[in-house]
Amino acid sequence: MTYLDCNATTPLEPDVFQLMQRFLLEEFGNEGSRTHEFGARAKQAVQKARDQVASVVKCQREEVVFTSGATESNNLALLGLAEFGAANSRRHILSTQIEHKAVLEPLEELEKRGFEVELLELNEEGWVSADQVRKRLREDTLLVSVMHANNETGVLQPIDEIAGLIKDHAAYFHVDAAQTFGKEVEALRNPRIDLVSASAHKIFGPKGIGTLITRRRGFNRVPLKPIAFGGGQERGLRPGTLPVHLIVAFGLACELALKNHAQRLKTVKAFRHGLLKAIEPLGPVFNGDQSKTMAHVVNVSFEGLNSEAAIVGLKELVAISNGSACTSASYSLSHVLKAMKLPDDRILSALRVSWCHMTPEVDWKQVVSCIAGLRL
Repeated sequence: MTYLDCNATTPLEPDVFQLMQRFLLEEFGNEGSRTHEFGARAKQAVQKARDQVASVVKCQREEVVFTSGATESNNLALLGLAEFGAANSRRHILSTQIEHKAVLEPLEELEKRGFEVELLELNEEGWVSADQVRKRLREDTLLVSVMHANNETGVLQPIDEIAGLIKDHAAYFHVDAAQTFGKEVEALRNPRIDLVSASAHKIFGPKGIGTLITRRRGFNRVPLKPIAFGGGQERGLRPGTLPVHLIVAFGLACELALKNHAQRLKTVKAFRHGLLKAIEPLGPVFNGDQSKTMAHVVNVSFEGLNSEAAIVGLKELVAISNGSACTSASYSLSHVLKAMKLPDDRILSALRVSWCHMTPEVDWKQVVSCIAGLRL
């Protein structure tokens, strides 16, 4: 069976695993220990990792806050601004209908606290126009939060254009970059993006570690407040003993992502070409603007196919999905594809295939034959 669900999580790079193992078994010091060499070496390793993570988006090491992953980062970015927004009568928030639940649910919490949340609609191609942001931006807008690429369709959102539109506005700009950090590099380096959320396990690092990038505006930090307390680590924003083994692994994963970016992209594009050629006889209908879709993702529907049945039928050949891995175990119609106003039968037949530079060759003849046999 070949793993084709890299948008859910990626395999671990061997070099990353070896480094993580060393910091579990040998360099196991607490980064906060100041009285011995074990602690000093741990602190040095964490600082190096901060630089490696910062280099992905060209920020400063002190703007890197380590978290448990993008979900926590999103919560800190959104809920952490609530006190500032309330105190300054800025309670308006703009986001989109296709955000991950790790953004939508904190936004629901903010609504309960009296904030006004507007979720922008998107077109049938799966992206939100920057012009919508321009039209709905208000003087009291606290935050604009737009994901970089959708986890289900792989469609990239115009974050660079949005950043340009709001450059003279006081609103903070948050980007959930879980799917693009270390993959779509240049857009995330825009200095007008104040907050960037990312997870290591999406870029061939370990689960359980991520970052919230908190860019300064001149000398001013983003006015975040912690959502957890006790210890004062990470400038008081994220308390708790730092998991040094996970942090150094994340750092190396970032370094490798930049170093090998061109070769990885070439490899996933070649895989995509083979996939599209193989499924062509099945009459695929692609969900999302293919000119704006990340190279390693395809969301595709086949007439007469039930995606749940297909996943079961293909389980001996390939591991694929039909939606987010972070929602309920029981399947319901994708909120992303519904927001694209696709008909129910097309949504019910949609499959997401996502791969990476480490994905082996697939016996597409067998896969296509299986899909053909499952169609009604």
